[in-house]
Amino acid sequence: MDKIIIKNMAFYGYHGVLSEETILGQKFFIDIEINKSLKAAGITDDLTKSVSYAEIYERIENIARGKSYKLIEALAEAVAADILNNFDITGIKVRIKKPEAPIPGHFDYVGVEIERSKND
Repeated sequence: MDKIIIKNMAFYGYHGVLSEETILGQKFFIDIEINKSLKAAGITDDLTKSVSYAEIYERIENIARGKSYKLIEALAEAVAADILNNFDITGIKVRIKKPEAPIPGHFDYVGVEIERSKND
């Protein structure tokens, strides 16, 4: 399956279980992989046969910077549902990375990754 990939979109949001996270906020990084046949777009050089990366970015930004979620799992579901419902695609993989999770220790990030399709 062909894919459209957008990696490391960075947004400041107020997601988390702890009250400090919802008050102070933190950075979140989002990766997506969209499943869609890109053959017609490649042959015709016609954007209407693909999807607009700018529109997808804007929708994800509005979700990540909008409503506060306790769990990044819920944020990932919101992103997946919105993109699946608003674009002609067959599936999506969403990865949410939280590099400043309030865990005592050293790590690059904690995160979740989900895959959803129109058939789910």
